[in-house]
Amino acid sequence: MSETVDLVIRARWIVPVEPAGLVLEHHAVAVRDGRIVDVLPYAQAGARYAAARTVDLPSHLLMPGMVNLHVHAAMNLMRGIADDMPLMRWLQEAIWPTEARHVSAAFVRDGTRLAAAEMLRGGVTTCNDMYFHPEAAAEAFAEMGMRAVVGLVMLEFPTPFASDADDYLRKGLAARDRWQGHPLIGFSIAPHAPYTVSDASFGRALAIADELSLPIHIHVHETAHEIAESVAAHGKRPLSRLASLGVLGENLIGVHAVHLDDDDVELLARHACSVAHCPTSNMKLASGIAPVPKLQAAGVRVGLGTDGAASNNRLDLMQEMRHAALLAKVGSGDASALPVHAALRMATLDGARALGMDDRIGSIERGKLADLCAVDLGALDCQPCFDPVSHVVHVAGREHVSHVWVNGETRVDKGIPLLHINDSELLRLASVWQTRLRN
Repeated sequence: MSETVDLVIRARWIVPVEPAGLVLEHHAVAVRDGRIVDVLPYAQAGARYAAARTVDLPSHLLMPGMVNLHVHAAMNLMRGIADDMPLMRWLQEAIWPTEARHVSAAFVRDGTRLAAAEMLRGGVTTCNDMYFHPEAAAEAFAEMGMRAVVGLVMLEFPTPFASDADDYLRKGLAARDRWQGHPLIGFSIAPHAPYTVSDASFGRALAIADELSLPIHIHVHETAHEIAESVAAHGKRPLSRLASLGVLGENLIGVHAVHLDDDDVELLARHACSVAHCPTSNMKLASGIAPVPKLQAAGVRVGLGTDGAASNNRLDLMQEMRHAALLAKVGSGDASALPVHAALRMATLDGARALGMDDRIGSIERGKLADLCAVDLGALDCQPCFDPVSHVVHVAGREHVSHVWVNGETRVDKGIPLLHINDSELLRLASVWQTRLRN
């Protein structure tokens, strides 16, 4: 007798990510109550399961939904506002003044809606966000049906959101308390960077992260200037300073981690830290090339992030996979560095593990949540296809993403988003904010 399930997805290829390197042909995924209950060949799926809905993907690769390990979602409203600048000029002359004039709960809510829509269309089902007004961000992600870890940002200097580090934390924790237990929304402690957060504030951040079992999400070793400044002010490189404060640990996600010497890599590995690699943003700001092969060889978890649309200028994790793979090769001088299965793992399971969510997402396995992405490799520009994983990394783009599910619920169907807010309204919001920022 057949078992009843909500959904059966039949795909030409399935890449479960775990076990590593496996590609299943002509297999199906069965989903019930938002979770994967089975992965099996077509014929067995038809005999074993009676599905309320069956989706056939005859020329598609089905993979886990991707995890964007670092994004400033609301900064979608500042896409392209300042190009061709190094990081500190970009921040001081363009970004921080714009934020001082315009950032509000409404700004964050609308910018996050735009970002979530963009990410979902591109197969990203989970993101690790860092920005102001975390409650507004949580509202927007929940409305769009996207899984998110919302950062409770900390800075020493005032912004329209908060007056000092304690005020940032107080407001952030109030938002976390109100959203605790939501099926899509989690939180992290997000001290912005070593150069914007004091030792005392790091101590408070660490205590709260430990008490509440939250990740710590921080920019670190992004530029050579940052390191020189830290040595001058503290007598230590930023990672050494964080280690002396007890901040390094398996819950720490260090964003960028571009300028690392051997001691820095050893510190990250010894403390079981993770790194969010943002190759496109690092290139655009001329920050440098992160030593990803060296990090991975040392056992450091490395996931992929887009950074914000103000410095990328896309929230496109398929682009990040491609750029990560290519930069690893040219940076190391080794054409075998970061092969395609490893790049796909960075975009999925490695990001989930960095967030402590690998028991729920990041691979296609029984019992995990049905966060899934299908990429159509049947188009003329994807022919011929000798290796579907190579195509996902080196050939296909986010425009080839055809279907997306979060918790087994359809977010994109045959390339058409099925969201609670339509494109017309999103375009209206973007236009309103563009006018405000331009003026």
